[in-house]
Amino acid sequence: MTENALVQMNREGNVMLLTMNRPERKNALNGEMYAALAAAIEQADQDAAVRAIVITGSGDAFSAGNDLADFEKTGEVAVSPGAAFVRTLLHAKTPLLAAVNGMAVGIGVTMLAHCDLVYVAESARLRLPFTALGVVPEAGSSMLLPAIVGHRRAAELLLLGEFFTAPEAVEMGLANAACADDQVLAQTLQAAAKLASLPAGAVSETRRMLKENFGAALEARVEEEFSVFARLLHSDDAAEARAAFREKRLPVFNQ
Repeated sequence: MTENALVQMNREGNVMLLTMNRPERKNALNGEMYAALAAAIEQADQDAAVRAIVITGSGDAFSAGNDLADFEKTGEVAVSPGAAFVRTLLHAKTPLLAAVNGMAVGIGVTMLAHCDLVYVAESARLRLPFTALGVVPEAGSSMLLPAIVGHRRAAELLLLGEFFTAPEAVEMGLANAACADDQVLAQTLQAAAKLASLPAGAVSETRRMLKENFGAALEARVEEEFSVFARLLHSDDAAEARAAFREKRLPVFNQ
């Protein structure tokens, strides 16, 4: 990969580091970037020498979520690059870790539910602003998030969509630990290296059994979310919400 690739791939021993690289847009994911990230995960997942995959962001953000400008161009949601990326997360066999180095919004948070280990920078702020944008959560988060943080907290996060902090993410179980900003990637890579050093069969089977707690029900929920998301995406409410954001009346990214 070149230095200006949308997703940089760097191999460190048996660990593959994937860096979302669109810092001028806070690593917001558009169709091209979704495709690049899915391809990078698939490439690493098919490499038998890669025993752990770490995802992080360049600059001062993990990901600002789906690029809102891309919303306007989205046609059939279920066959979009974003949907393909979600299915890649769902079916990845290699352990996934996240080093959340800054702001995480929308898909930047819901992808964490598919990661086995998550480390968050102390200054990071996270948000799930789906209802404020006139749509519903994606990536199976309407099922995964209640299982991770409990129904009441999930309802608060998904319905009210307010910012929450790194310590709160740890307290509710969405992250393993909050780290000093300049140490979050190092700590995540250290955990990934430890995971990669363990017997591969034991790690793989343990991970498989953990994921089978949801099984086909999670895949069905992911597809249902795509369907409802698509129906609401082009509604008058969603269009008004996006217009409000563009006019800075909707503080999706501001605290």
